[in-house]
Amino acid sequence: MIAVELSKLARRPRTWLTLVLLNALPTVVAVLLAVTDIAPRPGEGPAFLSAVVANGQLFAVAALAIVLPLFLPIAVAVVAGDSVAGEAQAGTLRYLIARPAGRTRLLVAKLVTVLAFTVVAVVLVAGVGYVVGTFVLGTHPETAATSLVTVSGSDLSAGQLVVRTALAMAFVALSMLGVAAMALLLSTFTDSPLGATLGALAFLIGSSLLLTLDAARPLQPYLPTRYWLSFVDLFRDPILWRDVERGALLQLVYVAVFLGVAWANFATKDITS
Repeated sequence: MIAVELSKLARRPRTWLTLVLLNALPTVVAVLLAVTDIAPRPGEGPAFLSAVVANGQLFAVAALAIVLPLFLPIAVAVVAGDSVAGEAQAGTLRYLIARPAGRTRLLVAKLVTVLAFTVVAVVLVAGVGYVVGTFVLGTHPETAATSLVTVSGSDLSAGQLVVRTALAMAFVALSMLGVAAMALLLSTFTDSPLGATLGALAFLIGSSLLLTLDAARPLQPYLPTRYWLSFVDLFRDPILWRDVERGALLQLVYVAVFLGVAWANFATKDITS
């Protein structure tokens, strides 16, 4: 069943169009930086964007920072929100659960499919960002001594950059898995994929809004978007693990709770469509 669901995802033109659009904005940003040679000042704009003019290899993590606040969550929420509700809307859900596989296996197959899309999206954004950054912005060997540096200002070797970029990609993928679990949960409660997607996005927008309010400070450490950009701490010297570990643990808790509720609801839900 997992193979069938993965095949369905791969055959949908919407999947590939989403991935193309997801990489469009970072590519446009890289081209603009290359043409104008004007980067944001340090501390302004998306993370690492001020450094990519000196070395395009850093654009892999800059691309993740560009799409993470909005575009990547939307892409994941659309796919996850459509997972169960899309079948219900099309009238095929009751036929799927009538198979010997059962509801639990179907839900697991949907989850694996969403997880696969999330991982592919994160890897593709970072990979395209690296290729575009290297060819459009260049590596500028004359500034190599100062271009590969941590946020703290110390030197960062090419090998260390690869390892830390891989860790950042894993952290971003885990953060998006929380979004996927939320959208999948809502997808089991409604027959409308759009409703499930918008519900998940409303939850995330509310979280982002509460992060800006001083009155919500006691709640902020527990909000799902609180630690999304903590992967920047992976590029400090030494690495600051505190927020990275807290962010990973928080996402695991959200994933466990959302998926548990989704399974409990879907396993007992009266399927009529």
